[in-house]
Amino acid sequence: MRRVIKALLTAVWFMILTFPVMCIKVNSIDNTVNWYPERAFWLGVGVFVMALIWDWCFARKSRGLPVLSLGAIGESMGNALRRLQEQPHYRGGALILLALVMLAMPVVSSIYQTNIMISALLYVMLALGLNIVVGLAGQLVLGYVAFYAVGAYAYGLLHQFFGLGFWVCLPIGGFLAVLFGLVLGFPVLRLRGDYLAIVTLGFGEIVRLALLNWPSLTGGPSGISNIPRPGLFGLEMDINISTIYIYYLVLAAVVLTIIVISRLKNSRVGLALQALREDEIACEAMGIDITRVKLSAFALGSCWAGFAGVIFAAKTTYINPSSFGFMESAMILSMVVLGGMGSIVGVVIAAMILILAPEYLRAFSEYRMLIFGAIMVIMMIFRPQGLVSGERRKYKISALQKKTLEGRS
Repeated sequence: MRRVIKALLTAVWFMILTFPVMCIKVNSIDNTVNWYPERAFWLGVGVFVMALIWDWCFARKSRGLPVLSLGAIGESMGNALRRLQEQPHYRGGALILLALVMLAMPVVSSIYQTNIMISALLYVMLALGLNIVVGLAGQLVLGYVAFYAVGAYAYGLLHQFFGLGFWVCLPIGGFLAVLFGLVLGFPVLRLRGDYLAIVTLGFGEIVRLALLNWPSLTGGPSGISNIPRPGLFGLEMDINISTIYIYYLVLAAVVLTIIVISRLKNSRVGLALQALREDEIACEAMGIDITRVKLSAFALGSCWAGFAGVIFAAKTTYINPSSFGFMESAMILSMVVLGGMGSIVGVVIAAMILILAPEYLRAFSEYRMLIFGAIMVIMMIFRPQGLVSGERRKYKISALQKKTLEGRS
């Protein structure tokens, strides 16, 4: 009974708060006011049901019982992925099946679907790059979209003033993004946590405002247009063939990103980044150069954002500062948090969900941000480590090593 009363009070409170927004519509042309009380009623019913479910989930969680929630789904997903990794035959079959689906996707689907998948793969690339800084190194960055903008504008400006093509600008965009990452990394070496997030947020806004208020170079709010698409040995391609070509190009870039970051995690640099994430003081006490490790994290993460920016400019053929606002950084960071910081598979899944779901659920476009916020809140409560938690290295002492240690002691 107590739960029912609490849920009823919550529903009434929501109805009172949202009544002026959802139930009253003023028509300034006809000078009329339209009332929609049924919206408040259905909202109250929905909140009442959700409050009951919410209270039930918390009650089970407090008693240590399993809860049918995103946490359970994420746990089962993580277990399934671990089983695939432990059994090479199943893992190889799953990878072959996924590769066949991705390769056949532009052939069997429309150009519209291919364009959506290109955007999703670009965000996968961005999220994996940010995963190096946030997931592996533990450095909270909120202005990551600035490096994305550097890559895009590098291609646009180099083509506009020097006539350089895509393949020449691709490494240049990545290199310039690395330089900007180092420029950001030096001043924030002693910062961590919220202070680092605020500084990086300011850096992202500085880059955006510079692009917006420098019309002689960047075109200001009008941006840069007529950016050429990537070529293939001088062949002429129409819009459909060019879109398919860009899709395979982005797919290859994502595969390369996954391979490089997978190798990075188990390298000396990757282990130093993970040590920095766990405990910066202990990491420095073990003799690891904190300065070099932090700068490496910013350089590696910004490099992939620069590459993605060049590909984005080639895909859209038009860029302007509005494409690189704070919401882009927030969305990319949400992919890392939702997927699981440090987890490559989880970040890829989260990026696909957050980009593809709004496109295929356009019927709920008015409530997209509300649903997105609710999912993030539920994830932080029931699955704070993300859909697929990052792997932690485990060391086992064999029987022979035990005997050796016992003999020495």
